[in-house]
Amino acid sequence: VKTQVEFSEPPNPAVKKAMDTMKSQGCQVFFGRWLIEGSPYVILFDIGSAAWNLDKWKGEFWEVSNIGIPFHDREANDAVIFGSLTAWFLKEFDDKPNIIAHFHEWQAGVGLILSRSQKLPVATIFTTHATLLGRYLCAASLDFYNNLDQFDIDKEAGERQIYHRYCMERASVHCAHVFTTVSQITATEAEHMLKKSPDVVTPNGLNIKKFSAMHEFQNLHSMYKARIQEFIRGHFYGHLDFDLDKTLFFFIAGRYEFSNKGADMFLEALSRLNFLLRVHKTDVTVIVFFIMPAKTNNFNVETLKGQAVRKQLWDTAQSVKEKFGRKLYNALLKGEIPDLNKILDRDDISIMKRAIFSTQVILHPEFLSSTSPLLPLDYEEFVRGCHLGVFPSYYEPWGYTPAECTVMGIPSVTTNLSGFGCFMQEHVADPEAYGIYIVDRRFRSPDESCNQLTQFLYGFCQQNRRQRIIQRNRTERLSDLLDWKYLGRYYMHARHLALSRTFPDKFEMERSAPPKTEGFRYPRPSSVPPSPSASQHSSPHHSEAEDEDEDERYDEDEEAERDRQNIKSPFSFGALPQGKKKQHGEYRN
Repeated sequence: VKTQVEFSEPPNPAVKKAMDTMKSQGCQVFFGRWLIEGSPYVILFDIGSAAWNLDKWKGEFWEVSNIGIPFHDREANDAVIFGSLTAWFLKEFDDKPNIIAHFHEWQAGVGLILSRSQKLPVATIFTTHATLLGRYLCAASLDFYNNLDQFDIDKEAGERQIYHRYCMERASVHCAHVFTTVSQITATEAEHMLKKSPDVVTPNGLNIKKFSAMHEFQNLHSMYKARIQEFIRGHFYGHLDFDLDKTLFFFIAGRYEFSNKGADMFLEALSRLNFLLRVHKTDVTVIVFFIMPAKTNNFNVETLKGQAVRKQLWDTAQSVKEKFGRKLYNALLKGEIPDLNKILDRDDISIMKRAIFSTQVILHPEFLSSTSPLLPLDYEEFVRGCHLGVFPSYYEPWGYTPAECTVMGIPSVTTNLSGFGCFMQEHVADPEAYGIYIVDRRFRSPDESCNQLTQFLYGFCQQNRRQRIIQRNRTERLSDLLDWKYLGRYYMHARHLALSRTFPDKFEMERSAPPKTEGFRYPRPSSVPPSPSASQHSSPHHSEAEDEDEDERYDEDEEAERDRQNIKSPFSFGALPQGKKKQHGEYRN
């Protein structure tokens, strides 16, 4: 913990008093700053120090909710301990200010339920990032979204032995003053799974400053692409029968949920893409990375050997090059033109032959770490070096992976069953032109969706380098949409709504709330779309001259300025006249 939190004394006397009271009764409570960007204050409860209260607290929880927690479910038991400590902490404030307590996911919900049952003067918000039962049902390969109103919720939760967890989640939703979720698709899911529509949709943002590279992101792409190419040279050494300058790197990343994350559809689409590339005799090669953490024991020895051979080849080439240069230099000093057939002697040729015949084709394990002996790149560096992220998820309440691609200027494939995909459809008139390919997995059959994904991938493969650069410029310009400076307004609205419902004599919502999203829509670029698939050429082998004519109509500065005007500045709150009741929810967009 000490490597993640810098402990200190709480500056607020009320917080210190509450902590001291809990400590006097044997609970371990810590205060400090979390060692992340911004260094926010954090309070940590050691649930192990309070575990002796578990049976008592489970009994109290049963009395207020009629939810029984099985003794063998450790995660649920930990949730009871944590929730009881949270409610205890909130109860210890003597002079209670206008407190807002925001609870995320069912594991934190016990504290919310207990706070409401004890009638604590605290405004409560509950956010679900994905419904518990929804994730289970999607993993079972059911036609989830077309049967939302057909499921027997209690029966499904009981059969999966998560009925008590489901009840904890549902009770939290209905007890909260304000219920939120992260996307419109999850809001629809929650309406059926949890029997309540969210009060506010709060999309997940990113700290754009962390990823910002201004005009350097194109250079970063080239630099990290070269690092990936070095890995490929070692991985396919001896069988490198393709041109790396005409090779595209695709990747998929996330939890190892084969169907939920769309890995099954991606594999089928790759098979169909391979057929198209062969039929049209294209010279483009596609290399795909599956970055899905799985249980491993160690690196494959052959994998390490391949990278060692690649390094040995590089060292050998450098050594021979230096020797060659020295001989050439000496000959020129003498005024002679050297015989290039003799400038490499027998020893040089022997060294190169030994290097060539000492490897074989290998496979590689997960490697995304800067300390990896295979590919020493962090995830962010790896993403910047790829050409396209592919995330055809069936169940993705938000989707941080395509969002991270976007802020780094890397095009991505998502779906209209992901929160990110729905958000982009709402805010961007022509997502594909901005490098956001949205597969329809909601209203099409799996085969039709797979064909659509295949066409997206094939269209991307047809782009020339100039078109990919234009598209990356457009993709990176969408970053402002995903910045907390923009998306934070929805969280602020949820908190103001909770205050107005909890303390109506002190806070009042304006009729203008909630904040609207109209006017935050990127228009379709005026220039020709970068994807050849959208141009409907009669032949997949259209001329380079045709591309050049299209590119003449592209003005980066003009497009960027127009896009900037479509993102309005974050709202601000004006000072209130003395003595006037506080008004919340007023947004100046």
